[in-house]
Amino acid sequence: MVIAPCGMRGTEENAKKMLNSGIKRISLSLDGATKENHDSFRRVDGAFDMVLKAAENAKKAGLEFQVNTTITKHNYKEIDKIFELAIKLGAVSFHPFLLVPTGRAKDMKDEEISPNEYEKILSWIYENREKSNLKLKPTCAPHYYRIFRQKEKEKGEKVSVETHGLDAMTKGCMGGQSFAFISHTGKVQICGFLDVECGDVRKGNYNFKKIWETSPVFLDMQDINKYHGRCGYCEYRKVCGGCRARAYAVTGDYLAEEPYCIYKPEIKNVRQKYR
Repeated sequence: MVIAPCGMRGTEENAKKMLNSGIKRISLSLDGATKENHDSFRRVDGAFDMVLKAAENAKKAGLEFQVNTTITKHNYKEIDKIFELAIKLGAVSFHPFLLVPTGRAKDMKDEEISPNEYEKILSWIYENREKSNLKLKPTCAPHYYRIFRQKEKEKGEKVSVETHGLDAMTKGCMGGQSFAFISHTGKVQICGFLDVECGDVRKGNYNFKKIWETSPVFLDMQDINKYHGRCGYCEYRKVCGGCRARAYAVTGDYLAEEPYCIYKPEIKNVRQKYR
């Protein structure tokens, strides 16, 4: 069990309580390498200092913590410094989140980096993944796993569990395939960012299995041959799949191609029906 608390409540006492209750790790958000940048993004004076203090208290209590960063135009150019700060604080992993313009983030469309900048950030993650003991894991960035394999191929490396561990096992968008989201009211979605209801566990006698196996949306997600555009024939579709929530937010079609991927597939499957 892990938890994403607010830095404001990150006292050493609370860290100990979480640890004693069985919490294995917490996440703390840092969206800037400096007080000015983080606080201006969060719009809360003192937020930066609270996160740093929460990290210090977690470390004292022996509670693992990771650092999450939402990548935007606001902090795109200081990703190196945020990464260095996460290492300095003693985090066990660093998770850059690529913005999905849904929910409250709809108002942040102007903060989205460009597709080319996405590519550069994901390449940066690949290049820095072994520079420290800190685990680097991009989130809401399924095409990282295409970039990862391209880079390994360039080096003449074959990606396997034996040689690459978790990076070889993990795929891009897992929503509706090996992951699901259930809200506090019982609404089921493929993930928290794709706001398309797939069922309701409260109304369905808490039979989640039935929703998983019969929901048209889940069935669409599990059949990657149904994906539209480049995602429908890309040779990396089994390890990437594109962000379904981002596709829906931009086009209104959750099966549409990933709108922030610049890759052009090498081979088209002539049997694929394009839309």
